[in-house]
Amino acid sequence: MSDHHYVYDSGEQVWMDAYIAPRIVAELRALGKHLCVLDAGCGNGHFTARLAEEGFRTIGFDSSESGIAHAQATHPEIRFEVATAYEDLRARFDTEFDACVCIEVIEHLFDPRLFVKRILDVLRPGGVFVVSTPYHGYVKNLALAATGRLDGHYGALWDGGHIKFWSRKTLTQLLGEAGFEVLRFQGAGRLPLLWKSMVITARKPG
Repeated sequence: MSDHHYVYDSGEQVWMDAYIAPRIVAELRALGKHLCVLDAGCGNGHFTARLAEEGFRTIGFDSSESGIAHAQATHPEIRFEVATAYEDLRARFDTEFDACVCIEVIEHLFDPRLFVKRILDVLRPGGVFVVSTPYHGYVKNLALAATGRLDGHYGALWDGGHIKFWSRKTLTQLLGEAGFEVLRFQGAGRLPLLWKSMVITARKPG
């Protein structure tokens, strides 16, 4: 789910399952069973289905019509819808959620403030938002520069690629501005300070 619509060719698992998904599953498990979870930017629905297998009641949405088509075909027992990051999600789904997960999406959005507000609105008081995005920090940026990999990493010629490059500080600030209380930060993939991604868990007050 992004301002550029991605095309999916299957409902099979994707790359992030190896090092991001386990952290997000652990965060949700710690909250208890039988939660109602929204997967915002669910792509082809593979991770949404994994959460359902864990016992969570799940709904997924994405702006990619091909992704949702594969999700619906592969997992007909789960509700999937084509929707954008900026819609009134409470009106769309007519429910409040205990948690929302969002994996490697926010870096693609032109208006992340509106998106985070929509997530806050659709969560019940005390609900949790678990969001991941590629990690950027001083040590990692130095390493990229020193190894001549900045152009490849920032990918300016990637159509529909990353348009926001988040650090722990800036993503924490974004969530705080929206009204979330940030609970935890985790690095994911590679060595500390050279992480591929980061996972931040935040809570709606109440």
